Amino acid sequence: MKGLIMSETIDSALLEDRAAELVDRALKAGADAADAVVVRGRSRSVSVRLGKVEGTESSESDEFSLRVFVGRRVASVSANPGFDLQLLAERAVAMAKASPEDPYASLADPDRLAKSYPDLDLFDGREVSTEALTEAALAAEAAALSVPGVTNSSGAGASAGMGGLVLATSHGFSGSYMATRFGRSVSAIAGEGTKMERDYDYDSRLYLDELRTPENIGQVAGERAVARLNPRRVATQKNVTVVYDPRVARGFLGHLAGAINGASVARKTSFLRDMMGKQIMKSGIAVTDDPLIPRGASSRPFDGEGVTGSKLSMVEDGVLKHWFLSTSAAKELGLRTNGRGVRGGPTVNPASTNLALEPGDISRDDLIRSVGTGFYVTELIGQGVNMVTGEYSRGASGFWIESGEITFPVSEVTIASNLKQMFMALTPADDIDRKFGIAAPTFAIEGMTLAGS
Repeated sequence: MKGLIMSETIDSALLEDRAAELVDRALKAGADAADAVVVRGRSRSVSVRLGKVEGTESSESDEFSLRVFVGRRVASVSANPGFDLQLLAERAVAMAKASPEDPYASLADPDRLAKSYPDLDLFDGREVSTEALTEAALAAEAAALSVPGVTNSSGAGASAGMGGLVLATSHGFSGSYMATRFGRSVSAIAGEGTKMERDYDYDSRLYLDELRTPENIGQVAGERAVARLNPRRVATQKNVTVVYDPRVARGFLGHLAGAINGASVARKTSFLRDMMGKQIMKSGIAVTDDPLIPRGASSRPFDGEGVTGSKLSMVEDGVLKHWFLSTSAAKELGLRTNGRGVRGGPTVNPASTNLALEPGDISRDDLIRSVGTGFYVTELIGQGVNMVTGEYSRGASGFWIESGEITFPVSEVTIASNLKQMFMALTPADDIDRKFGIAAPTFAIEGMTLAGS
């Protein structure tokens, strides 16, 4: 079967012309302003289990969306390739005229538009065959199964794909970019019967050569599964120091991203809505967001409105400095966009780019030793986070820390606190991996409640 050839789909000039023509037709149909976007996607993936291919999936899409403004009224329509440009433009304008007024919806201010933008080296234009994806998935699974104590596999996979954006606006912006993405993963099972334990490993990068080898991913997954055998319950206790493994630390940082999202702040659904300019973390801690990192997992030369963002210190010396802002969210807050608008079809919402909890000056091992007694969490379960109040309660598993050393596996416990308190009690280590769109080192949080036996 033919592979996914990246170089064949990189040329977006025809789509840029089609988007620009769609905008022009919308203006002629009666719109005061308009923008058109094409969200591009190509992907192929292979899944295997116990040495056999279970599935091969391929997809291609170019989804067009037109957004039009008639006075303070706005409407959006979407279509697949092959649609009638004139019909779509007329339909969008008619919908806008019948829509209620929205005082905050508009195109980005002209002076905020990117006049030029950098090449961020986001595209690996090589061919990836289905056979190569299959070989990688099989090799990862074989490596996991070779680890002593591993008894079964939940499967392995490999994928290659690309995605990108084509944008044209009625006030002069036209541009496009594409980014590739490659991935490998495996899930291993250790033990027998009711004492089985599962764990996994994965990697995802923009460039194929930067992926960890299938053998390494499989070995790590197998070793993690074996390490979880014979877990214990621990007693319910308060004032526990919980250490977050980087796998779960990245997800925890996502809670901060949601809390400082300008749309959530404007809707008053964020527990940090009144904290701008105030201390939310310990002095010395920084959280940055940078859309312009070469080969960054979430890098982009411009956002979904044609605005080039810059690196921001979202939290500086523990103080909250910025919200993530699109044009509409910014206007609702009396501010200006900082280039964090993301197109989700016809809508634009603010979001982070390459978000990082900057590392501290203590190693992971020294951080664990400083804990003395505590809980090292490697997996979280459930969705027990209230973004309005900050209340936090998650099922967890991991390992108990005793005398500064990781000792026995722990499962079926719940950790709880409030995110405001957790942010203030957080101490980061220095082991950050910046290859992920949300990057965080190992960190410790003091004063949590652990519910166990």
